Amino acid sequence: MKLFWCPQTRSTRALWLLEEAGVDYERVLIDIRDASKPRDPDFAKASPMGKVPAIADGEAMLADSAAIAMYVADKYPQAKLAPAVDDPARAQYYWWMIFTPGVIEPAMAEKFSGAEPNPLSHAWGSFDLMIETFEKGVGDGPWILGDQFSAADIMVGSSACFLKQFDMLPDSKTLEAYAKRCMARPAYQRAGDLNG
Repeated sequence: MKLFWCPQTRSTRALWLLEEAGVDYERVLIDIRDASKPRDPDFAKASPMGKVPAIADGEAMLADSAAIAMYVADKYPQAKLAPAVDDPARAQYYWWMIFTPGVIEPAMAEKFSGAEPNPLSHAWGSFDLMIETFEKGVGDGPWILGDQFSAADIMVGSSACFLKQFDMLPDSKTLEAYAKRCMARPAYQRAGDLNG
């Protein structure tokens, strides 16, 4: 499997995911900040928009960290990064898998840009509603689905870490503790070393 990545991007999630899954992969650097640099020809097939992360796994090629996380969790069930398809927890797993791209990231953009919140019109609600929902989701944890760490924790956990890193995380003992648990995972730390 090739992972097309670039440091200090959403690729960090894919690195963390693959380290958690314990699969062999090759990192292929794509300098998204300099389009003039040569690129692996599979990258354009895997990521038509030229975004990272993306993967090429034989004939399977795809981009977007949530899609990659679902693909890897399903392809490598031995890693136990997703509830079984017939497990009722699978429904919540799907919901949390898309919470980062569908809710957290748009809400962060709203907050960062100073846009006026409009929970009735914006599909993500608002930044404050996102935080409230995130806190309730983590609850007593330790993970987003309770006792079992999953690929959903890679998605939302990376967002909690990002919010903390950029001082956008409001005073939330729940999310602060959750981010610390995520950052303490050996696979998260290995991904950080590879991302440096």
